[in-house]
This record gives sequence, structure tokens and C-alpha cells, in this order.
Amino acid sequence: MQLAIIGDQGVINDAPEDGGSTPDAWRPIRGSLEAIARLHRAGWRIIVASNKPGIADGTLQPDSLVSQQAVLRRHVAESGGAIEAFSYCPHAPSSGCNCHLPATGLLQDIASRLHISLDDVPVIGDSLSYIQAALAIGARPVLVKTGKGIATVNQPGLDPAVAVFNDLYSAVDFLLRQDQLTADR
Repeated sequence: MQLAIIGDQGVINDAPEDGGSTPDAWRPIRGSLEAIARLHRAGWRIIVASNKPGIADGTLQPDSLVSQQAVLRRHVAESGGAIEAFSYCPHAPSSGCNCHLPATGLLQDIASRLHISLDDVPVIGDSLSYIQAALAIGARPVLVKTGKGIATVNQPGLDPAVAVFNDLYSAVDFLLRQDQLTADR
């Protein structure tokens, strides 16, 4: 069974400008729910992972985050998919913790909990922090141009070997085609 680690805000849903948000303000990015459903139907496990510094600064309450995750889980299920787990860093970027992307602690925790290696596991995000964390841990970085993705594509620190897609749907399309090519061999 394959695993994909996917960012939420800017990849699956629109990122709120205030960093917080309410569950009723949650809006999926076009095609993202269907993309997750396609991965799920193909036998992939899906973990949603992200930085949530709003918890540290008080703009995001933990119960609101749980509600947002429930809304996301419900929408994905209604589309025929499933999310296995959510993993997030609640710390401020300046905290020095080892779990705030681009640090690898969040990804290491996922690997430890699942008792797997993240070698070549796609980590799909819209910012350089996802790409850097994936590269540092040996995972496969995948950048989408939604959310902060357009700005990230133009950053000088982006490795030119990183796969870049318009959105989660096209990234998943690529992953599933690769799976099919591997299965056909």
C-alpha cells in the first residue's frame, strides 16, 4: 500500500488570510477532494500534515482545528475518499522546535507512528518548507501551484528536479500513472 503526505491549506483547501478560520469558511480547491478519493480508491494511505502556528499565537483554537479536520474528513468521505490521519506542528516558526516544516520532525513522527520509511513517499505541498523537509528526509517532494505554489515556483532555492503540478488533481494523476507503469512492468 502506498502513502502520500499532503498539505492542507493551499493544497486541499483555500488558505484563510487570517491564518485561523472557521469550519464553515472551509472551501476545497477545485479537484482536490476528487484527487484524494482517487488515491484512496487506488489503495493509497493519505496523511494530511501541516504547520499550524496559529495555535501558538492564538489565531487558531485547537477545537476549531479539530472542527476543520472533521469538515475536511467529511468532504473527502462524501467524495469517496478517506484520510487516515492528521499531523501538525502547533508551534511558532521561531520556537526552534524540530517539527515545524521545513524541519523534519513532523515527517519523522509520521514514519515512526506508521513504522515505515519515507523513502520516495510523495510529500505534496505548496511551499518551499514542504519541499525542503521532503528532500531532507528522503521523501519525494511534489509542489502544487495552488495556494503559495506560484510564488514558490519562482523562489531561487527551489531544486529544479522537484516535480511541479498545477494542482493536487494533476499531481495525483501523475502519481497514479506512475503506479500503473510500475504495475505493467
